[in-house]
Amino acid sequence: MRILRIVAVLLAALTVSACGSKFKTYNGPEVTHVVINKGDRRMYLLHHEQVLKQYKIDLGFAPSGHKRFRGDGRTPEGLYKIDRRNPDSAFHLSIGIDYPNERDLAFARMQGKSPGGDIFIHGRPNKKKRGLGRDWTAGCISVKDRHIEDIYAMVRNGTPVTINP
Repeated sequence: MRILRIVAVLLAALTVSACGSKFKTYNGPEVTHVVINKGDRRMYLLHHEQVLKQYKIDLGFAPSGHKRFRGDGRTPEGLYKIDRRNPDSAFHLSIGIDYPNERDLAFARMQGKSPGGDIFIHGRPNKKKRGLGRDWTAGCISVKDRHIEDIYAMVRNGTPVTINP
């Protein structure tokens, strides 16, 4: 009887620890494209033309228009790709978008300014989970923590990302 009790406690502990992990696995269809529609505040994970998942999003604090310069609070628009992952993000988990591209760099340089960078799809801040309101990032795309866990597992580096107005 004592052995059964010990086994039951160990199984319960393993179950609880697995539920608390932010690293999920995904074995479904490949995400071939991420589409972000800024206007309706939605992100879509696609397998070719099929929507696998969709999420509500928050954007930069000045979301209208294409990001041009560091500090403008805008979220970029155009075609990019996922180029990095940060499992130790200050925003739960994050995956990087390769902004700025050559066009973004050229425009900012002509203006004598920096285009900025470090644009990510990420979760909520680790230190502050409430009271952020809508469109609070510096230009990133934010989702709920449980959603970035899914996205992090599903989306691979090199996946194209289209960000529409």
